[in-house]
Amino acid sequence: MKGLNDDCEHFECFPPGHLYSSKTGGFRRWYNPPWFSEAIPSVPYDPLVLRRAFENAVIKRLMTDVPFGVLLSGGLDSSLVASITARYLAGTKTAKHWGSQLHSFCVGLENSPDLKAAREVADYLGTVHHEFHFTVQDGIDAIEDVIYHIETYDVTTIRASTPMFLMSRKIKSLGVKMVISGEGSDEIFGGYLYFHKAPNKDEFHHETCRKIKALHQYDCLRANKATSAWGLEARVPFLDKQFINVAMSIDPESKMIKRDEGRIEKWILRRAFDDEEHPYLPKHILYRQKEQFSDGVGYSWIDGLKAHADQHVTNKMMRNASNIFPHNTPTTKEAYYYRMIFERFFPQNSARLTVPGGATVACSTAKAVEWDAAWKNNLDPSGRAALGVHLSAYNAETPLSNMPSQVIDNIPRMIEFPGVAIQS
Repeated sequence: MKGLNDDCEHFECFPPGHLYSSKTGGFRRWYNPPWFSEAIPSVPYDPLVLRRAFENAVIKRLMTDVPFGVLLSGGLDSSLVASITARYLAGTKTAKHWGSQLHSFCVGLENSPDLKAAREVADYLGTVHHEFHFTVQDGIDAIEDVIYHIETYDVTTIRASTPMFLMSRKIKSLGVKMVISGEGSDEIFGGYLYFHKAPNKDEFHHETCRKIKALHQYDCLRANKATSAWGLEARVPFLDKQFINVAMSIDPESKMIKRDEGRIEKWILRRAFDDEEHPYLPKHILYRQKEQFSDGVGYSWIDGLKAHADQHVTNKMMRNASNIFPHNTPTTKEAYYYRMIFERFFPQNSARLTVPGGATVACSTAKAVEWDAAWKNNLDPSGRAALGVHLSAYNAETPLSNMPSQVIDNIPRMIEFPGVAIQS
């Protein structure tokens, strides 16, 4: 968009999976998989079929002639990608060029949930692990660059893009040019914590379809542009077209979360790789609760962002928000803060129309907010907004917009020089 906004009066998102003809002056969708109609599938769940389909998707992406690695947050998706890559790398041409030992990369605040879990997975798989630390202030300092590169004012996308943006810079500085990532799994399998409240399999399936169709405005936007900003390529095996067809043809009853039966989110994916004889991952990693990237890098990251926004957006500004921003009016100070920065870079009306809006809780679509009445007072994209589901959920008594935030002033800053980071 940044290449268009100075020279075009009108521009809009090119719809994914479409062709455009200048002769007919219209779009035609060429990508028309069976799941696109949102009809409820009925293929019985076969764990071995699902496992093989995903292994094929990962192996396919090992074809490369540049130094590469895997993004490893310690969550289920990235850990499975790393495990399969480590398992099959040795027999590829890539291993002959760059060696058979896999490099893995993780980012987070000091002592964050992701850093600890990623370290354990890396030790288990025997990868050469690179752990990057950032502070809340480092992230805040990068917000303007992130919004410029990612081209959105969506709160959850900016929260998650910032640590990924910082990590991509460091990965590229090591000479690595391609990374394999775990994007897409939560949309396909209903991995976000709000899926616990899906009322039936039909609603569950429709929501997964809605989420996949919107990926280009959220997680794919983040994964593509946060890495491309530094010339790093990201590959996403969960979004392999053949794998999506296999996963989306499974009867959604098998994907439903049923805690009384021991079935947590993404249960069918976890079970497919639960191999007793040749384990892919430690059991507690394989069955670790979903942690959204912006939460997993450290809970104080989001809390710090809110505190920073509190200092820059007044109550008077919020009262006047609907007049200043009539389209997709920000409802929190954090959203208002991002919107101000976005409009400075992209002031055209066409630009603001490219960003989706609507109510959301724990990354849900607006439609899924209707699943639980309690969510209407706790609209926030963090996984901790899934009250009664997340192990570290926000206090149900306190609406998120009214939650007090604390500014952390005593966190050491990272001073960077080429090839070294020194804590001050």
